[in-house]
Amino acid sequence: MEKISVKALAKVNLGLDVLRRREDGYHEVRMIMQTVHLYDQLELKKTNEPGIFIKTNLDFLPTNESNLVYQAAQLVQKTFGLKKGVAIDLQKHIPIAAGMAGGSTDAAAVLYGMNKIFRLGLKYTRLMELGVSIGADVPYCLMRGTALAEGIGEKLRSLPPMPKCPVLIAKPGISVSTKMVYENLKLDGKVRHPDIRTQITAIRRRDLDAVAANMGNILETVTIPRYPVIDEIKRCMLENGALGALMSGSGPTVFGLFSDAGRAREAFDAVRRSHLAKQVYLTSIYNNRR
Repeated sequence: MEKISVKALAKVNLGLDVLRRREDGYHEVRMIMQTVHLYDQLELKKTNEPGIFIKTNLDFLPTNESNLVYQAAQLVQKTFGLKKGVAIDLQKHIPIAAGMAGGSTDAAAVLYGMNKIFRLGLKYTRLMELGVSIGADVPYCLMRGTALAEGIGEKLRSLPPMPKCPVLIAKPGISVSTKMVYENLKLDGKVRHPDIRTQITAIRRRDLDAVAANMGNILETVTIPRYPVIDEIKRCMLENGALGALMSGSGPTVFGLFSDAGRAREAFDAVRRSHLAKQVYLTSIYNNRR
């Protein structure tokens, strides 16, 4: 195998709670991760010339060490002493800096793809061990599906598949610093924590209404007061038939869950007419694991 084409799928958080700030500065989290059928496309090809050669459809994306795609390829090359190089064509569709693990899922796709084209024979557990050194979300992006993530996000446990349904995704034209959000998060007695346990029960029962009703993201307590447009998008989705709407990750992307495609399409049109979001996608839950 000289080349491979890989889909790098995005994620949303059906629940995101932060338990405490650890002594090392990282935050201990408890999250329910869910893959959605919105993806970047990567083509990886062996090259006789050593090195890492990246091209992308977005001119402003870096193609050097600051890109997680480059970091993943470099990690594989150094770890396994590869003599040949790799050329990577990255076609971005997942919103950037959006709380959907776009960079992490691209890195996961590179780990997966290089394992195949260089015939390294690595199991997923080994790929996930490599991935966590790039970013806490990378192991999940290798795993995909519905999962409980704990620790800093690297401790993963598979959950039963989330009920399939339409998903509306909307990203306003703003950027949110994850570092800023976590630095300003207050974990005092006043903050309301999402009920992750009840959410897991709803998923096990395949009760879509209960899943939507129990969605929660503690990071909204920081991001929404600073960027009210996030709450406006949530309200627009709910007013147009969403069973539930939530900010994903540290934002600013909002997603809504719907019971049927017709309502989802009406909400898609309403969000676009509102001009609250710069990027709007209508997709669906994706439950296949690698």
